[in-house]
Amino acid sequence: MSTPADAFSEFSTDCEVRWADLDANAHARHTAFLDWATTCRIAAFAAVGLTMEYLAGLGVGPVIFREEADYLREVGGGDRITVTYELAGGSPDWKHWQIRHRLYRRDGVQCGVVVVRGAWMSLAERRVVMPPPEIPRAFDRLPRAVDFTVMGRAP
Repeated sequence: MSTPADAFSEFSTDCEVRWADLDANAHARHTAFLDWATTCRIAAFAAVGLTMEYLAGLGVGPVIFREEADYLREVGGGDRITVTYELAGGSPDWKHWQIRHRLYRRDGVQCGVVVVRGAWMSLAERRVVMPPPEIPRAFDRLPRAVDFTVMGRAP
């Protein structure tokens, strides 16, 4: 498969650590890492034209089946987090996919990894469906992990 000329070689977003992101220990609460990863994922989708409005017009939306996080270092208030996006896997029909996010503090230290496994859901039928052809074309423009794997049906 060839890479489109307008494909992203990398994609990331920056997130400010807000007061609401902190827990009683004055460091980032565990769910803040998941929120930052979601912000990056939705921004990556939008960057290739897959806005929530566009997806709704296609009658599909992303659904998450599994979300795993590894917390590697503390993150404090007022810090800035860079979150990367990479496709880590996908089924041959793109019905199922896996995305990996790496999170870095302002000082460059990796503070977390979030991996999500999901699929495309019909908004009308409320079940997993093969995506319309616009979605695989858009996914071809998103960065892929060097260890990208072709996925079978999720267990």
